[in-house]
Amino acid sequence: MHFTNAILRVPANSCGNGLTTADLGAPDPQQTREQFNAYVNILSNLGLTVTILPANPEFPDGHFVEDTAVVAPEFAVITHPGAISREREIFTIEPVLARHRRIERIMHGRMDGGDVLMVDKRFFVGLSSRTDEAGIGEFTAIVKQFGYRVDAIEVGAGLHLKSIVNYVGRNTLLLDDAFASHPAFSDFEHIIVNQEEIYAGNTLWINDTLITPEGYPETFKQLKKLGLDIVTTPTSEFKKMDGGLTCLSLRF
Repeated sequence: MHFTNAILRVPANSCGNGLTTADLGAPDPQQTREQFNAYVNILSNLGLTVTILPANPEFPDGHFVEDTAVVAPEFAVITHPGAISREREIFTIEPVLARHRRIERIMHGRMDGGDVLMVDKRFFVGLSSRTDEAGIGEFTAIVKQFGYRVDAIEVGAGLHLKSIVNYVGRNTLLLDDAFASHPAFSDFEHIIVNQEEIYAGNTLWINDTLITPEGYPETFKQLKKLGLDIVTTPTSEFKKMDGGLTCLSLRF
């Protein structure tokens, strides 16, 4: 999929009131927005048309827009977020996506977009604390109409599947040892992230450029072997709220 657009939301001053399992302290709102702006500039420099939604203090997790939808070339699926506090975020995202895609919806089960990895005509969907079997079932019924295959992947450690497993181009997945032996991933080459740098597993591939968190030299060294352009960017404030680079945008 060649990406031409991205939807983002400015982090609110309330961003420290969101959900997190990390024990890293609260993010600084100003620094969070500085890191957000750096991310926006990277996407713009890669040629994407960027739509930026305003901050909403009612949605402290709202800048992690990826959880609200899954976007494919033919359609967009509005999710039903696994955290009750995030349910209303979808109503601000759907009208924007509807300008670009046919809209489908998860109505009963739970699903976060952070659990959904699309590679060509395949979806890998994490069964996690935020995405349940009912949500995966509804999603599968939707996407099969368009010729997509779905593989459900049980997520143990980590908030979402894409916290740990991401496509980085060249038929290659960036993932940790626990997922490397999963049969669903046997068709791909693997780059293994060591546990000390597991956060860098959330690296974003856009049109043969990789965006990866700064400060993870071993992962950077491994990614360089792919021969792709790599951009590093600070993510310390997003990490405090279990967020990463894929979480911050809806790309299509």
